[in-house]
Amino acid sequence: METLEYHELVQRYYGSRLEIHGNLKTSASCMSPSTPIPQSTFDALRLVHPSVCKKYSGCGLVVPEKLQGCKVLDLGSGSGRDCFILSKLVGQSGHVIGIDMTAELILASRKYVQYHQQKYGYEKPNTIFVQGYIEKLNETGIQSGSLDVLVSNCAMCLCPDKKPVLREAFRVLKEGGELYFSDIYSSKAVPEHLKQDPVLWGEGLSGALYWRDLISLVHEVGFSTPYLLTASHIIVHNSELQKKASGITHTSATYRLFKLPKNRKQSDAVVAYKGTVPDHPDLLKFDMYHCFETDIEVSVDAEMAAVLQHSRFSSDFSIQSSDKPAPSPKCSCHLNNPFLLADNLKLHSKPSTKIGNTEEPVGKYDTTN
Repeated sequence: METLEYHELVQRYYGSRLEIHGNLKTSASCMSPSTPIPQSTFDALRLVHPSVCKKYSGCGLVVPEKLQGCKVLDLGSGSGRDCFILSKLVGQSGHVIGIDMTAELILASRKYVQYHQQKYGYEKPNTIFVQGYIEKLNETGIQSGSLDVLVSNCAMCLCPDKKPVLREAFRVLKEGGELYFSDIYSSKAVPEHLKQDPVLWGEGLSGALYWRDLISLVHEVGFSTPYLLTASHIIVHNSELQKKASGITHTSATYRLFKLPKNRKQSDAVVAYKGTVPDHPDLLKFDMYHCFETDIEVSVDAEMAAVLQHSRFSSDFSIQSSDKPAPSPKCSCHLNNPFLLADNLKLHSKPSTKIGNTEEPVGKYDTTN
């Protein structure tokens, strides 16, 4: 299939057929959080209109820390659920843009903008929804270097070419800006014949990026190392889909990437977290390896030091250059490999993804799926 054909397939799959989330042939809710959801995020999530939540079909929860006043773009906004959570967290002074290729989803999301404005007590809306392609943000008028944070929730796996998505994300971010995203990854490159299957593609399985290719792509574009936050094995229960995808396994995983200044000076550093990020007074879990306790000095490598120094977290850390090399992680494979991390977290024994089965686990965080 050509790119246009893939787009049309996704628009049909997630457009008129998606009256509610359960109408998907497979369940697309992929991941439970590895740590408790911060209270402010959970409170915002509970305020989202129930009709919006019913149409949600992402994977994971793409809500990074410290968003007050930020300009945020959601790549593949779907039902708008994540946008409305972000709308509450950025506050009246912040701004949220949701972009999606599917007209039905954009129109449905726009219907609830005023509802959430009033729910949050804002004088004016701080959220807009734009129909467009996440590979072609330039066509939507989004300016280079204009955004603080980009999020994406199981959207990249629906794009036939991932590199333009990452390239455009890099372009529109400010220096120090972050791409925080959850997506589906495969254990090896997906054969071309599987990419022709409409159900496998619509569910994000045959369009999933081989996880090692993600690492090379983000570096080619110019992003920092991908920092892995959490991962969960995807279990395929439908026997027909199992047969088609035989030999390939999938995980859903959340990564964060940063756009760092080109001419920055880099050196290892000793840093101490000040405990000032909202909802994280004692500990900031930056990724699966970097967990910063308040007022505890730790050594970090040059790139992590640059991330902390140039991102929106700069005021939350004291940073001192150090000649002492930062310690290597006990298991460096966990930094990037979502399959090993999923094994380590033992989430595969109680999966939150049931592809081919519309029943989903019941729990504190599942009321929004």
